[in-house]
Amino acid sequence: MSEKFTEGQVLQGKVTGVQPYGAFVALDDQVQGLVHISEITHGFVKDINDHIKVGDEVNVKILSIDEAKNKYSLSIRATEEAPKQKAPRNNNKPKQSYTPQQEEQGFNTLKDKLEEWLKQSGQNK
Repeated sequence: MSEKFTEGQVLQGKVTGVQPYGAFVALDDQVQGLVHISEITHGFVKDINDHIKVGDEVNVKILSIDEAKNKYSLSIRATEEAPKQKAPRNNNKPKQSYTPQQEEQGFNTLKDKLEEWLKQSGQNK
């Protein structure tokens, strides 16, 4: 195992292979690691080929090193700034709440409502 790499280290590597589950990145002539599909970029990745291809030079962060299995877990996403989250749209509308009066209103026909409105306005005597 190479002593020159440590967890948390950020360095540049070259993509040597792309699979549906992730991309293999060479850190040097002897060491290669895997960038899982979830670590390619921020957000959902449907097709890894839309984001990366063999031969690309990429910045990666070493997430973990398994000395026993000689495996490096890498992340491209960890080297990029997360996109700004949009503030929830409130539109300054008051939240509607239930009142017993609403239950009484129900779905009336226009004829029924017209009679009710005329009574309320005092014109139907």
